[in-house]
Amino acid sequence: MKKILALILSVILLTAVTSTEAMAFWGKKEKKEKIVVWLPPIGENDKVVWEPIIKEYEEANNVDVELEIIPWENYSEKYAAGIASGQGPDVGYMYAEMFPQFIEMGAVEDLTPYLTKEDYEKYIYIKHGKMMGGMYGLGIEAANPAVIYYNKDILASIGEDVPVTWEDFIRCAVKATQDTNKDGKADQWGFSQGWGAPYFGDLNWNWYGFLWQAGGDIFNDDLKSVKFNNEAGVKTAEFLKDLKFKYDVLPPYYMAQTNKEMLQTTFGPGKSLFSIYLSSAAGEILDKSFPDLNYGIILSLEDEDKGTFASVDQLVLMSGAKDKELAFGLIEHMLSTQSMTKFHKHHPRAPIAKGEPYQGDPRLQKMIETQEGVYRPLVVGPHGVEIYEYLWKQLQMMMAGEQSAKESLDEAAEYSNRLLAK
Repeated sequence: MKKILALILSVILLTAVTSTEAMAFWGKKEKKEKIVVWLPPIGENDKVVWEPIIKEYEEANNVDVELEIIPWENYSEKYAAGIASGQGPDVGYMYAEMFPQFIEMGAVEDLTPYLTKEDYEKYIYIKHGKMMGGMYGLGIEAANPAVIYYNKDILASIGEDVPVTWEDFIRCAVKATQDTNKDGKADQWGFSQGWGAPYFGDLNWNWYGFLWQAGGDIFNDDLKSVKFNNEAGVKTAEFLKDLKFKYDVLPPYYMAQTNKEMLQTTFGPGKSLFSIYLSSAAGEILDKSFPDLNYGIILSLEDEDKGTFASVDQLVLMSGAKDKELAFGLIEHMLSTQSMTKFHKHHPRAPIAKGEPYQGDPRLQKMIETQEGVYRPLVVGPHGVEIYEYLWKQLQMMMAGEQSAKESLDEAAEYSNRLLAK
């Protein structure tokens, strides 16, 4: 009898243990991994475009992907707060100015161990991910340079050809600034450039290209000090300031609008000869909202050199990612030829990997394919966010007439060099 009871108890115990293990096993299997992705808006309605691409990865890997689109205005601050609180993403998007801070924090994973020989051959802008002793990103947004838009009808009306030099540009802008309705006030301007952006993103078109054209740059070669307040920098700043205070070719609301807003309110409606912004705005803003506008595109003016800004922004694997292999797999899926072909069908851009067809603006294809070097990204330097934010505020004060070009640049350089000396 005792043997029978012992056998019954053993069976009950074995069944209980087996059931518990099975429940734990299936519970674990049913609880999917989650990958959090933070991106800025690359185009309009990005989330809708990304969702089917991401769904493919979710289904193939039994994973949930949580995508959040973060406005440009507080983008880097959101990362800093998220990482500090342990609530950051697994996969993120970073622009050049952000990298030093987050690499030094150990928040961004070096991708070197994850990349294959085929990856180095496949990604067109992979060299730009190499920085600060590692490979910290794979390019997702590139070859979208800042360009000067010009109104062909206004240019013809003043008897001028497309400008090449700074002197050409000033002469055309002065001639185009007119009181066309004879009410005693100008209602057509030479250059609808906006200085009202609340954050430093408009340095991309208002400053870097002109600085490079004058032969200047931001950092000295050792990245331990800045040189944007040297002779070339001051020449650039005075050129920009003179457009308002010497030549008066900017609209009176130039301190109240961004460059994107200037394109929408002034250049698009045919009220200025020149405007400056991203090349992608041709198709995304001008062609859609102003289909009758007769305009052309200048990649760069010439002074001592040629040059204009074009970012190479990166997808990054965050060091805090819970499953790094799974998260890196998502990066490769998002950047695959198949995925980017779908994404660029909605947001036309040049390819970022070999094998992807060119789906950008056909008017820009030759320029994009033959003039890399004229358009270029920033050098990744320490304290980029702080330095550029402070420089932008100083240039805004200069353009508001509150201080001279040299005062603004010297103040920004002194602040920057103090940061770099720490």
